Amino acid sequence: MPDNSSEMLIARMERLPLGSFHYKMLVINGLAWAFDAFDVGLVTFVVTALTSAWKLSSAQVGSILSIGLVGMLVGALLSGPVADRWGRKAVFQITMLIYAVFSLLCAVAPSFSYLLVFRFLVGVGLGGETPVVTSLLGEFIPAAHRGKVQGLINTFWAVGWVLAAIVSYFIIPAYGWRLAFVAGALPALYIFYVRRHLPESPRWLIAQGRNDDAEKIIEKIEKVTAKNHTLPPVVVEDVIANASAAKEKINMGVLFSDKYIKRTIMLWGLWFLGMFGYYGLFSWLPSLFVKAGHTMIKSFSYVLIMQIAYVPNQIICAYLMDKFGRKWLLVTNLFLAGIATIVYGWALGHGVTTSTVVLLGVVTSFFVSAIWGITYTYTPELYPTKVRATGVSGASACSRIGSALAPIVIGAGLSSIGITGVFGIVAGAFALGGIFVAVLGIETKGMILKDS
Repeated sequence: MPDNSSEMLIARMERLPLGSFHYKMLVINGLAWAFDAFDVGLVTFVVTALTSAWKLSSAQVGSILSIGLVGMLVGALLSGPVADRWGRKAVFQITMLIYAVFSLLCAVAPSFSYLLVFRFLVGVGLGGETPVVTSLLGEFIPAAHRGKVQGLINTFWAVGWVLAAIVSYFIIPAYGWRLAFVAGALPALYIFYVRRHLPESPRWLIAQGRNDDAEKIIEKIEKVTAKNHTLPPVVVEDVIANASAAKEKINMGVLFSDKYIKRTIMLWGLWFLGMFGYYGLFSWLPSLFVKAGHTMIKSFSYVLIMQIAYVPNQIICAYLMDKFGRKWLLVTNLFLAGIATIVYGWALGHGVTTSTVVLLGVVTSFFVSAIWGITYTYTPELYPTKVRATGVSGASACSRIGSALAPIVIGAGLSSIGITGVFGIVAGAFALGGIFVAVLGIETKGMILKDS
């Protein structure tokens, strides 16, 4: 009778070479990531059109940009503990459905108030999905390759943003903002594919004591991988030390135990500051270009160029993480993003030529992109399976506070301290995030994800 102990099952997953199954998981989770980015990007373009159509004030624009992010905070807080208790796959599907349904309702919103309510509920779905996708993908990938594969998922975020810019460029000026929200509801169709092709996480099943169910999934993965690869021998010794985590309880309090408190503080600070910086940069950009005198179509095209620049460093860092590690690669990109943001803000605020501004935006986007490619890999590696989604959701919730505050702070600051001043605040957020990681972070390169 085969040995299906927890250690043996984890060891069987860890010894697998990267194969078609792992890349299929990357695409399944990555597409969900792209849909999320599409919606987040889409609303930044929609508010530019709404400002004219509904005569919105800067405060109202900030509210629309922020309310979805408040919803993400709620979704992130709820979904992690639920996913740790009831499984990753079910929460994945439910949160996608919530997002798609309320995105469609945004398209028929009769007033500003209704749009705020629907955007909040879209955010609940999006925020709930993020911790699950991040945890789920990492639990399928062997430690030796996790940085590369997990890092590549954030390239899908860039794809989603680019698609949002393209859809906005062609649809909003010609057909209006409502049709753009209809496009945002398309992920509802994707749920049927997820239901059929996405297995539950074997690591989560093992943590629940369902080793027989986990063994069936691992056996299928081995059969698929063996078609193109010779399977190495199983080495159980590398994972035996992880079994002691099985007794940990599933709640937010565990994150502040002596074992995890330093990494929790580091991650919460990183996610809050990093997302404040990200949304401080990008949420107002289309509107800022319009305020500077550019047409809506030109403004959308400038942001599209900058989002395309979001891709290259994602791919570069995905490969560098497994070679040089996560911690200092992340710190480097946080500080470089801060420097680039300072220069970019100065150029925007001092009438520098459009071509120079766009070029500086490309450089800034290049470094900012790496922050998230690394962070989404790094975060789930810092907690064991039983509390992984809870840990990720706690960090993600902090990110939603930062991302919800950023559009409001930028909107208020533009009138008092100007573009250069608010971009200085954004740069400071990136730099402070780098300090958090440098002082409190640990290296996780090559670390086997704990089985419980």
